[in-house]
Amino acid sequence: MRSPFLALATACVLTIVAFAQQTNSPQTTPKSQNQKKQPSQSSTEPAENTASKPETSSEPKPAAPQAFSDKEKDKEEHFDMTEVPPVATHHQITVDGKVLKYTATAGRLPIKRGDGKIEAEMFYVAYTLDGQEAAKRPLTFAFNGGPGSASIWLHMGALGPKHVVLQPDGFMPPAPYHMEDNPYTLLDKSDLVLIDAIGTGFSRAADSELFKKFWGVKGDIEAFSEFIRLYITRNERWSSPLFILGESYGTTRAAGIAGYLADRGISFNGITLLSSVLNFETLEETNTNDQPYIFLVPSFTMIAAYHHKLAPDLAQDLNRTRQESEQWAFGEYAQALAKGDALTPQEREKTIEQLARYTGLSKEVIDEANLRINVRKFTHYLLIDQKLRVGRLDGRYTGPDPSGLLDTPFYDPTGSATQPPYTSVFNNYVRTELGYKTDMPYYVRAQDIGFDKWDWGSAIGGFPDTASAMRQAIVKNPYLKILVMEGYYDLATPYFAANYALQHLDLPQKYRDNISYATYEAGHMVYLPTEGLKKMKADQASFMVKAGVQ
Repeated sequence: MRSPFLALATACVLTIVAFAQQTNSPQTTPKSQNQKKQPSQSSTEPAENTASKPETSSEPKPAAPQAFSDKEKDKEEHFDMTEVPPVATHHQITVDGKVLKYTATAGRLPIKRGDGKIEAEMFYVAYTLDGQEAAKRPLTFAFNGGPGSASIWLHMGALGPKHVVLQPDGFMPPAPYHMEDNPYTLLDKSDLVLIDAIGTGFSRAADSELFKKFWGVKGDIEAFSEFIRLYITRNERWSSPLFILGESYGTTRAAGIAGYLADRGISFNGITLLSSVLNFETLEETNTNDQPYIFLVPSFTMIAAYHHKLAPDLAQDLNRTRQESEQWAFGEYAQALAKGDALTPQEREKTIEQLARYTGLSKEVIDEANLRINVRKFTHYLLIDQKLRVGRLDGRYTGPDPSGLLDTPFYDPTGSATQPPYTSVFNNYVRTELGYKTDMPYYVRAQDIGFDKWDWGSAIGGFPDTASAMRQAIVKNPYLKILVMEGYYDLATPYFAANYALQHLDLPQKYRDNISYATYEAGHMVYLPTEGLKKMKADQASFMVKAGVQ
């Protein structure tokens, strides 16, 4: 399928961390609170369950000598799949005036085939509150998306006990970047496991051929599902209340995991979908699919208002204006697009006027786009009078095009403002405070694999879709609760599109009542502004109570 799915691929910020790959295994040593960890092979501490065999080494091992005629195989990367103990360190943090002592465990779990051979290893960082009864303590598995993104965004931006310091509005601070205790960590409510997809972070497949197995909707879901099964097995958490929190393509994955594990004896109390996409038909426009244009309009309206591009009467009451924009987009605008070339000149002119009113764009641009404004056009033209590009992940961000106003094919200022702080801070944090000693580069983004190489599975029948898997999980578990978090300034996964997909699961009323929504004055990563982070924590905590956690 063609590259338009790039709209979601960049949703978790394209970045390459350039370090040489070497062959040291991580050194593991526990450390006590306020004591700097010193590497030592002899004092390794396994993950919470010391009876289980620990994890696999994440280091590449040199390829064996190849015949001169076998050049392609000689170029393949091979990684050592020998399991090594994870690293456990001990810390404390004060949340709402209460001191929380916790254990951080960093390592990798093996993904094995039926005969026990390890095909891949998945890196994770787990945070468990000390002195708690595991059977009653909630456990949340969290991950970002991409596909092909590591999970440092949720880890260091929202959920973990440490977070990257940004400006209060979520914008980029000056270097050098640093972290601080996260007063809105979820750790006081739930143990946490942050997981990196295979090919990202320190997660690796044994070789390039096996990597292909996991680089797709089906293989990715199966790998994460096996990780969850193995984690709760090794750490004796089968009886814990279980939650999933996925962001962006991570919501696609979360829905698939829920459906996959529903038939394998693992049920979840709750699933949080942050910046959702379950059905790509709502995102990917074609000549016969106008849905994405319709669902983008309310987000265009909110972003135009933020940048003072709406008429004064619309700017007075944004809540009313947003609802008005939704009604027009799903009504008159949808009807106009459905007519296609049969639209009369009078109907066309009226549609142009209304779309200009709700988007802040000129009538000329809308006319030239044939009434169909996608993300690329909107971000380019909204502030073209100021020679600025608007952000796609977060429409509040702006910046000049790197190669010039008319020569930059596409650019998202959001990524330039977020990737340096997160990359720098996490690489320091994982190697120092968490003591995960390795020369292997941490891939914030999967390397050397084009987005078009992702196996989209059901897309052969139309568009990628895991909404059906989500429906199966919901109807098989009438107690499963779903929380949908969405930002008004997000153009990667527009909130109106997410609502449409979730409102078309064909669910009886009692199941629909289990789905709730939380909205934010933010973009794709609703936790970037301090107020968004604070609200996200409160919303998630309330949701967990509804899902049966006291």
